[in-house]
Amino acid sequence: MRDLISEDLENKKGLVVDGAMATELEKHGVETNNDLWSATALIKNPEAITAVHKSYFQSGADIAITNTYQANVKKFEELGLSEEKSKNLIVQAVKLAQKARADYFDALPKAERQKRAPHPLVAGSVGPYGAYLADGSEYRGDYDLTQTQYQDFHRQRMQLLDSAGVDLFAFETQPNFEEAKALVDLLVKEFPEQHAWLSFSIKDTETLCDGTSLFEAVHYFDEVKQLSAIGVNCTTLENIEETVKNIRSVTDKNIIVYPNNGDIYDPNTKTWQNNPQADTFSDLVPKWLEAGADLIGGCCRTTPEDIQQVSEIVNC
Repeated sequence: MRDLISEDLENKKGLVVDGAMATELEKHGVETNNDLWSATALIKNPEAITAVHKSYFQSGADIAITNTYQANVKKFEELGLSEEKSKNLIVQAVKLAQKARADYFDALPKAERQKRAPHPLVAGSVGPYGAYLADGSEYRGDYDLTQTQYQDFHRQRMQLLDSAGVDLFAFETQPNFEEAKALVDLLVKEFPEQHAWLSFSIKDTETLCDGTSLFEAVHYFDEVKQLSAIGVNCTTLENIEETVKNIRSVTDKNIIVYPNNGDIYDPNTKTWQNNPQADTFSDLVPKWLEAGADLIGGCCRTTPEDIQQVSEIVNC
């Protein structure tokens, strides 16, 4: 049971995670303002997904996150797809990321591949139950299922991602402590050869969206060996430095952060407002590294240009 994240960090001060998928897919003409969000492209334009993944590798990303955050068999079936087709779409999402990695990495000259080490990873995105609801619940965490119900919801997607060959799982934008516990329990009991990172959705620098103390949540998972990293994503740039310090105060695990780009989101209309006054990744990444972050990327509205900024600082 290899911890690829920790192995890759042995000779680097940090790893670079990729950026937003939906923002880039929109540039390819994919409409994402619907219940499937970026997963729409799995049906409408899979080639665009490969192109987006490749653009992030070219910008210096060490890890690609599969386009499965809002993709699950139940939602696909609700939209009229067969079970077989729905399963195939999730497997396809992994294959598209793997193809982008191969197209990029294998085309590099040998010297460049050695310089580019470690070999890029593909993380299988496991979004929260709130993403399936498609009503902004991933920013509230105000839903209440049993552990069995959470696990029954997540199991099939994790099985498909695992069978398709992801290097690890990305439990991301998790707003609900009980759901996070159910996910990690499922990881340990049913996927003993896999690792994952766990990235919370937070209300503020000390609190998960459901009101749970961030300190309590991080401490709870501190001894789970299959968790390669703990952190936050899909929050503001301004939240990151203090949040990293808070996480570091209760764990020695690797810390992962991938915030939004500074634009302002309305979860009711699912629209964004540009914020030209937002700080840049170049301004903030050095502070995050100093605070204790180990893996840094971008979430909503971030671009390959943002990830290139991260890469230049992490690899300088």
